[in-house]
Amino acid sequence: MPIDGTTKLYGIIGHPVGHSMSPAMHNAAFAATGINGVYVAMDVEDAGRAVTALRELGFVGVSVTVPHKEAVMAHVDEIDPVARRIGAVNTLLFYRHPDDGQVVVRGFNTDWQGANLALAEKIRLAGSRVLVLGAGGAARAVGFGLVEAGARVVISNRTEARGKDLAESLGCRFTAPDRLHEVEADVLVNTTPVGMVPHADGLPIDPDLLPRFSLVMDIVYAPLETRLLREAAAAGCQVIDGLAMLQYQGAVQFKIWTGVRPPVDVMRRALLEQLAAH
Repeated sequence: MPIDGTTKLYGIIGHPVGHSMSPAMHNAAFAATGINGVYVAMDVEDAGRAVTALRELGFVGVSVTVPHKEAVMAHVDEIDPVARRIGAVNTLLFYRHPDDGQVVVRGFNTDWQGANLALAEKIRLAGSRVLVLGAGGAARAVGFGLVEAGARVVISNRTEARGKDLAESLGCRFTAPDRLHEVEADVLVNTTPVGMVPHADGLPIDPDLLPRFSLVMDIVYAPLETRLLREAAAAGCQVIDGLAMLQYQGAVQFKIWTGVRPPVDVMRRALLEQLAAH
């Protein structure tokens, strides 16, 4: 579809952002649904100035990635209650207020839904026991979603203070990395960058512990098959790769922005093609 004066503008802000695969995913979704929209990557250092510019330029929807997910919250007009509880925003919706016509910016978080949807393909979340490795923004969103779904969550993180803070905010347990052999869980979710290119040989957990889990999910998607997932599959676990969460959180974004049912299969295919091209 040609880009013209009626093309709706979407994009992603972050720093850096050149590696993002979201443009390929969302532009494929626009093409598949016949929406006259274009999604671009924008490397910005100042979240506040970026929101002001996007508002003036007439953007409809924007993804927010590191390091702006928390900082951007101070520059939006409305924050979805769930995003406020998580303490991070990864999705912006720009719309005109029906009373005065002013552009309003509303912030959402779709990361938790992306993780839940990916996991729900394999297991029933309610009542499941899940060990989450990490205590950063991704761990916060993943942990929140799991707790909301009724899972029993344990947080483990190398920096004990940060891990304990996250566990306390979620109302769940914390376990130090050297005591993971004591944890009884059905599912393991790695939210750390361990195993990501260029350190693809890294493992976030002792591989001897992997047979304890029936399902292992890694949010790292470069490489798509991390060492953790290879070791987990060899240990007899079901595995979920990092594109699953990216795909589903993007699908929820697409629905927020357009009101149209997202073409999930098309979005995953675009991600796979983009990954293969690099």
